[in-house]
Amino acid sequence: MLDRRQHFLTVVLAALALAACTQTKTAVPSDSATKLANDSAPANRYQHATEPIGELRQIYDGVLSPDMAVNTFRNIDRLLPTRTVRRSATPTPLLRADSQLTDVHIADKGHRYTLDQFMELNRVAGLLVLKDGRIALERYRFGNTEQSRWMSMSVAKSITSTLVGAALQQGFIHSLDDSVTQYVPALAKSAYAGASIRDVLMMASGVQWSETYTDSTSDRRRLLEAQISLKPGSAMALMASLPRSSAPGTVNHYSTGETQVVGEVLRAAVKMPIATYLSDRIWSKYGMEADAKWWLESPEGTEIGGSGFSATLRDYGRFGLFFLNGGVAGGEQVLPPGWTTEASTPKLLRNGKKLDYGFLWWPGTSAAERRDKAFTAEGIHGQFLYINPAANVVIVVWSARPKPTGGAVVDEWSFFDAVVRRSR
Repeated sequence: MLDRRQHFLTVVLAALALAACTQTKTAVPSDSATKLANDSAPANRYQHATEPIGELRQIYDGVLSPDMAVNTFRNIDRLLPTRTVRRSATPTPLLRADSQLTDVHIADKGHRYTLDQFMELNRVAGLLVLKDGRIALERYRFGNTEQSRWMSMSVAKSITSTLVGAALQQGFIHSLDDSVTQYVPALAKSAYAGASIRDVLMMASGVQWSETYTDSTSDRRRLLEAQISLKPGSAMALMASLPRSSAPGTVNHYSTGETQVVGEVLRAAVKMPIATYLSDRIWSKYGMEADAKWWLESPEGTEIGGSGFSATLRDYGRFGLFFLNGGVAGGEQVLPPGWTTEASTPKLLRNGKKLDYGFLWWPGTSAAERRDKAFTAEGIHGQFLYINPAANVVIVVWSARPKPTGGAVVDEWSFFDAVVRRSR
């Protein structure tokens, strides 16, 4: 995620009159490009299935109205083909903590905010705080409920990275130093020749990329157009066509395309769809209570490794607990011992340059965050999965900000720090 700490500094607090649980009324738009679900669907269908939603390009252009953003973000499985990540037959309960977090005050750039103000200013649509594995705070807004799914955007990258760890543990991937082309021969004559799995996990393959979401000519938008085409192999054809800009492993360029390559490596290694692999190794074993959905690059194709994953708030929280607790699910060590620390801490490039990035996770940057080894998975439009091993805290934030970046008033890391201080 780019510009993760951008936010507007000018805030008029006196204008805030809405409580954090205020519900947003959804108006049916006149835009003929929006979509309505079939009214003849079964009575037990997804509760938001009949809502009008926007188009895929409108998400990245940042032109959805606030109401339409809410509808679309919880219905992204209607925009592209998906594969289901199956829930557990025996869901793991999340119990409420005896002490609930209500009096949280956030200090950010000379201002102080209450919890309600944070949620209102940042258009938070769902918020979950797990302390010592129990629910210390849970809120839903804009008509969301415990059954609502919400898009993850680039949080999906961290899920994909975690599956690489699972494949390593099972021996499907021999080493992170294996070449990408060993698993994806179609890239053998591309700029990915010479890049290792470790390189792409650090977004340092050396392949040229531009990640500007609102620029229709950027590589990120070209990848989006490949998805929209629904043509099998179109995403990898784009990745194979890109030029090299630096030697493999020496320069970090944030690239959603890089995670599409990771997805292809995974599928080739485990010899099954990665949504199925996620269900088999983590989702069902750790006790997730609801099915999740994952975008495909074409019908029956490979999952979009860097986006398009949607799940319930509590299941994102459970995934955070799985990672926090060292990658054990159903009594089995699913991830290699030490993987969660290795994946979430700053790395070194091949040339010795320090990188404030893990294996598709964002390490904290302040002294306190580094002390606690706190880290996040982050997605545009304001999606976060925060994990603090020292404080034993997991936080999930859903946001409904129409603009891809720059829409936060209060820095989410300031909020995370405030929660950790309050929970100690």
